[in-house]
Amino acid sequence: MQTTLSLLRPADYVTTQWSGGSTTQLAIAPAGAVYADRDFLWRVSSATVELDESDFTALPDYRRFISTVHGDMILSHNGGAELTLHPGDIHAFDGGDDTHSRGRCTDFNLMLRKGATDGEMSAFRPGAGRETFVPDERAESVLLFCASGTCIVRCGVESLRAAAGETVRLENAGGVSLELEGADGCLLMAAQMWRI
Repeated sequence: MQTTLSLLRPADYVTTQWSGGSTTQLAIAPAGAVYADRDFLWRVSSATVELDESDFTALPDYRRFISTVHGDMILSHNGGAELTLHPGDIHAFDGGDDTHSRGRCTDFNLMLRKGATDGEMSAFRPGAGRETFVPDERAESVLLFCASGTCIVRCGVESLRAAAGETVRLENAGGVSLELEGADGCLLMAAQMWRI
């Protein structure tokens, strides 16, 4: 199947308020799924945390990945030891954990339904020299969120430029070599998802 590229802009996202700030859904599967119904396969989002301390919503049916893109976050699960996430640091955890956070920041999230989907999250800081990213061969959907700076994503003869806050979405990108080129302190967050 042919790889397809599309550019998502903030107008394409769905932003809602939560007790500690706002959360912006970049994409969800299947199309038309509603986060609040908890019946989705995967969801990619970015949230602002405007409180000094907050508790995560329990999502026991989901595996989660989280990173920050602006500011630091201190996390603890089930009352255990704390860990600090700096922009681009990635942490995987069980959505059913009792998770507490400290620190005001903007984060980047990937949620995967247990037993139905799998995936990974990566961070890239491509400079003027190109960096290569090859998604897992199983990857059906890949989202590359430009958290800061600007980025060009090249896939074969096609390319898309993303500014801060925009996302390059690729379908059928498993095993395809992507070239990433960044400028102005680019931070690019990648989420890749596939069905089990």
